[in-house]
Amino acid sequence: MSAPLQGITVVSLEQAISAPLCTRHLADLGARVIKVENPGLGDSTRHYDGVVRGMAAHFVWLNHGKESAALNLAEPADMEVFTRLLAKADVLVSNLAPGALGRLGLDPSDLSERHPRLIVVNISGYGTGGPLDHKRAYDLLVQAEAGSCSITGQPGAPAKPGIPIADVGTALYAYSAVLAALYDRDRTGQGTVIPVAMFDVVAEMMGFALNAVVHGGEEPVPVGMGSPMVAPYGAYTTRDQQKVVLGTTSDREWGRLAGGLMERPDLAADPRFARNADRVALREELDGILGAWCAERDLADIQRLADEAGIGNARLNSVQELADHPQLVQRNRWRDVDSPVGPVPALLPPALGRGWTVPEGRVPALGADTEAIRAETAQQELPEHAGSS
Repeated sequence: MSAPLQGITVVSLEQAISAPLCTRHLADLGARVIKVENPGLGDSTRHYDGVVRGMAAHFVWLNHGKESAALNLAEPADMEVFTRLLAKADVLVSNLAPGALGRLGLDPSDLSERHPRLIVVNISGYGTGGPLDHKRAYDLLVQAEAGSCSITGQPGAPAKPGIPIADVGTALYAYSAVLAALYDRDRTGQGTVIPVAMFDVVAEMMGFALNAVVHGGEEPVPVGMGSPMVAPYGAYTTRDQQKVVLGTTSDREWGRLAGGLMERPDLAADPRFARNADRVALREELDGILGAWCAERDLADIQRLADEAGIGNARLNSVQELADHPQLVQRNRWRDVDSPVGPVPALLPPALGRGWTVPEGRVPALGADTEAIRAETAQQELPEHAGSS
């Protein structure tokens, strides 16, 4: 039993969500993650709220399994400690404001020359070049700029998805790129610089909508609990005042839903509904038919019948209902991690290989490991190529 990234050291200059989630996943796989924070304030998410027994919900989610070193990189002594950390690090991950790394003397290209085996991940809002590369970027701002909000919500009422998809998507792309770069370094002996722009991530995620515009010339219209690309597909109120989510993603499924689940062979045979594009055009009519059918039945009966007919279905749950969900509880997806206020619950990583162990980790207090890291680096000899950052 082992953690696959055991022996890998990651240094992070991170805040908010995208970089911290990337490095937390690396820590989940056994990497040593040293989070460098400003003394006194630290990561901004430390101060969002105090709902986790005085700690912030965002910070607890994103930072267990890491060490915290409070270093002021404007001070030569602390920059020396940081330089020594980089000299033995495998990966540096940063999502500081535009130009911040350069102002610190930590330009990614220069770092790559000084530390040829180092993998440098530089997360930004809009990348380098173009009219927006100087702008700060938060999840809502990037989602708005990249069109995500325009296909979410209702017609005339755009909305930001509740999950911060620009941040989370960027974290996952950065995380997977680090794993690829570690594999590549084993083959070549060389690290690399990996720029990741949040705008590019959301643009990639907009793929089907982009294709609809580029090739069809029509803007997708948001449909709330549904998809503008398929129909029927949405949430419907049941007789017992629950919300069941039902839908079809193919013409074959439409036949099963209409002729099997609803026992309406006339609908299944109606040529007006034969193709998905036809059903999308008649979405309102189909939603009315399916909604009336659901209103005459309880949730449990609908879900049983849908399962028997091979139709995908779900219950519209609240966040509290997710926290208590038997699919998490019965599969032992929750564990405890240590923190300054004692053990707190956290989910296991979503993807684990058979036989991999998950380090216990802890949520670090600000600067909890500073003195130990100072002592550790003081005993370390700098290789000649490291130079001064």
